[in-house]
Amino acid sequence: MSDTPPQPVFRSGAIADPRLPRPDYPMQEQPYPGLATKMDPLPDHGETSYRGTGRLKGKRALITGGDSGIGAAAAIAFAREGADVAITYLPDEQPDADVIVQAIRDSGQNAVAIPGDLRDEDFCKQLVESAVSQLGGLDILVNNAGRQQFCERLEDLTTEDFDATMKVNVYAPFWVTRAALPHMGNGGSIIITSSVQAFSGSAHLFDYAQTKAANVAFAQSLAKQVAPRGIRVNAVCPGPYWTALQISGGQPTEKAAEHGATQPLGRAGQPVEIAPIYVLLASDEGSYITGEFFGSVGGGGL
Repeated sequence: MSDTPPQPVFRSGAIADPRLPRPDYPMQEQPYPGLATKMDPLPDHGETSYRGTGRLKGKRALITGGDSGIGAAAAIAFAREGADVAITYLPDEQPDADVIVQAIRDSGQNAVAIPGDLRDEDFCKQLVESAVSQLGGLDILVNNAGRQQFCERLEDLTTEDFDATMKVNVYAPFWVTRAALPHMGNGGSIIITSSVQAFSGSAHLFDYAQTKAANVAFAQSLAKQVAPRGIRVNAVCPGPYWTALQISGGQPTEKAAEHGATQPLGRAGQPVEIAPIYVLLASDEGSYITGEFFGSVGGGGL
């Protein structure tokens, strides 16, 4: 494993930039939920490559699963754009969370770290109350945390695993959002991380794909309900991104080593590359965008 931090990536027109890691990646496995700080190559969350322009100045955001991957990239981008940010994550992910909390603080913003298990309804309620208390309010909610564990045969998918995926990916966004809405008002933004799997589920991601389709429906339905309150709701649908999800049971080891290779761009995305979508949807510049889903899949389409 390399201990070298990610180097700045200049992405404009960088389709074939040799600095962007391409498959095949070294074979690697980690126990769930995995740590980005132990991946090879290290994902780029924007630690050195994201430059903000103040688009979220004064806003307060809560991001579930904000310790690594897409959630971490959104957290750093939000901070660089002027927002104070609270993240939640599993206690086992504390090493990753420490890195992101420091990046938020280095950006000059307030960082709030709240470890816990989103499968627990009571924790979801307490999470929101803690974030609101420490941030002084809530303008942006990103339901990003996700559970993805591959299973090749339906007969081998246990009720326990199926239930865990549903709890993290479907129940938790419901619990967290229900608790958050009383604290949000005109100009608020709710974003949920769905997936390309919502539209074309892989054979080995039977339970995960269903939850991601539910995430799109979450955005489309809730957007209509809360529009009169001036709150917008949208979904982001990533394709193959290089995150800890892939090497901690999200994909078979051999598939993870080739993650993104079949896309037209020939590689997996780096988390920082999707962060601008979250920034747009969270910002006042996205004021007429609600009930939508946005893909970022490296050319493969939704």
